[in-house]
Amino acid sequence: MPTLKLVLEYDGTSYAGWQRQPDQLTVQDAIERAIRQVTQATVSVIGAGRTDSGVHARGQVASFRIEHDWPASSWTRALNAVLPKDIAVLSSTLMDDRFHAQHDARGKLYTYRILHRPTHPTIDRAFVWHIYRPLDDAAMQQAAATLIGSQDFSSFEGSLTDNTNPICHLQRLEVIRHDDQIFIEAYADRFLKHMVRAIVGTVVEVGLGKRPPDSLTEVLLARSRSAAGRTAPPQGLYLMRVDYDE
Repeated sequence: MPTLKLVLEYDGTSYAGWQRQPDQLTVQDAIERAIRQVTQATVSVIGAGRTDSGVHARGQVASFRIEHDWPASSWTRALNAVLPKDIAVLSSTLMDDRFHAQHDARGKLYTYRILHRPTHPTIDRAFVWHIYRPLDDAAMQQAAATLIGSQDFSSFEGSLTDNTNPICHLQRLEVIRHDDQIFIEAYADRFLKHMVRAIVGTVVEVGLGKRPPDSLTEVLLARSRSAAGRTAPPQGLYLMRVDYDE
């Protein structure tokens, strides 16, 4: 039975996240309905990352197994013909039967986008976190650097999760300014629920002068969500890329 790997782009504004939920519109459900529409087969699609409600993706990866023996390029065309306009299949690849989009992932890159200017956004209001108060992005970068490494990120994990392993290897956390925009890029082998947004919210508190840059070491050691800052709003977050072994 062939295994398909899809690379997906989507605007998460209208969706209650990736994961299928009763009586909720989700990205996973939309893709499964599209597959059913073009094949009359019911399959379960596995996503590399369970993006939250309102979070976007430029490089989400999904996989599924199905008996239809179609060329990979046919899947891209067929699914894009029936998917909603805010979801697109960027590529489809036939994989080894053992491929699993979630379990085989070796690293994920997220980017968080902040619009830093006095005037509120109009066109991009569903794609950025607007902050108008002064932000010290140098202090934000200093704080971000203290989180690099293989560490217990319990202080940045959201509630209502059954995860039992809080250790993540955060390999990159960069604060990059381009004119009136600040991008926070995070790359790790895995992320906990709400982890990126909690890190961004805490780093922004450093930029606002609410806490010193070196305080994030204490936040990590506390292993308590109450020690960290607010959870940044979802609309500024993008899943950019998922990496796998060659």
